[in-house]
Amino acid sequence: MAVKKIVMFPNEVLERSCETVTVFDKKLTKLLNDMYDTMIAFDGVGLAAPQIGIGKRIAVVDIDDEMGTIELINPILLSFSGEQIGPEGCLSFPGLYGEVNRPFSIKVQAQNRRGKTFIMEAEDFLARAILHEMDHLDGVLFTSKVIRYLEEEELEGVES
Repeated sequence: MAVKKIVMFPNEVLERSCETVTVFDKKLTKLLNDMYDTMIAFDGVGLAAPQIGIGKRIAVVDIDDEMGTIELINPILLSFSGEQIGPEGCLSFPGLYGEVNRPFSIKVQAQNRRGKTFIMEAEDFLARAILHEMDHLDGVLFTSKVIRYLEEEELEGVES
């Protein structure tokens, strides 16, 4: 397992739609493990493959709750409801934070590292983290959704 270099904006890979994953092999397993190590090393709660320069529909999310690490391969948003406005940051935009409006509750279909399809539901901060990473897979950056940028001191005591 290895910590990869984070791709910084304005790298083109961050603004492109990613390719569907069709091969579920040892290379994919290694990539998922490397993505997890990279996310943890950079103190993130999520990481999408384009953030390490790979244009594939793969994301990992871990908000340090009872759900543990969630691996999302080829995720699809099935439904959403409610509304929440909260702070977001991004490993590809160090030091930049903003308030973003997202659904409060989501239902997502994805595949695991073996290719098995699963459906999961998430609310609140976990829903926010998953949607942020799914946006990356479509080349959508959180900066395009920011309502208001935040100063770092506004974030003290807030999950980001």
